[in-house]
Amino acid sequence: MLKPESCTLYSGAARGAESEFGRLAAQYGVTEVNFTFAGHSNDRTEGLRVLSDDELVRKDVSLTYVSRLLNRSFTNAEKMRKVLQTIMYQVDSGHEVFIVGVIQDDGTVKGGTGWGAEFAKICNKPLYVFGQARNAWFKWNKGEWETVENPVITSARFTGTGTRFIEENGKKALQDLFARSFG
Repeated sequence: MLKPESCTLYSGAARGAESEFGRLAAQYGVTEVNFTFAGHSNDRTEGLRVLSDDELVRKDVSLTYVSRLLNRSFTNAEKMRKVLQTIMYQVDSGHEVFIVGVIQDDGTVKGGTGWGAEFAKICNKPLYVFGQARNAWFKWNKGEWETVENPVITSARFTGTGTRFIEENGKKALQDLFARSFG
């Protein structure tokens, strides 16, 4: 079992799942690094890492590419681009990725969170998603989602992100994940 004081959560401080990850990290004594950008609304202030315009540009990605990968349209809006760039910093920084969201029929995760899941797949990082609609944890394994019972955080550097619309079962799943991982 990992010692929480030797661990770091990489997240984004937004309302919903990221805020819940941060709240639990603080409760267990896990260090937080929350990537954000100037002008972004943050639900948490602990460990804020405001990315400069130069840093954001380093993680620029084609919105056309992301749209095709996720089978949906993303606007070329500056804010959406910056959100996707901060998600790349989150995923890059952690050695394993935990997400709360909705796995859609095409295997992608709903919303901007879906980019975090796809980027984790591209980077070949262990990826776990708590599917709120299905009320279960899933792990990406050999090109498909498989149900997994009681996942545990096994890396001292982990990413936690997800939907802004976290439900009670999503909160409970994260509470249980932290309790299993850090006692």
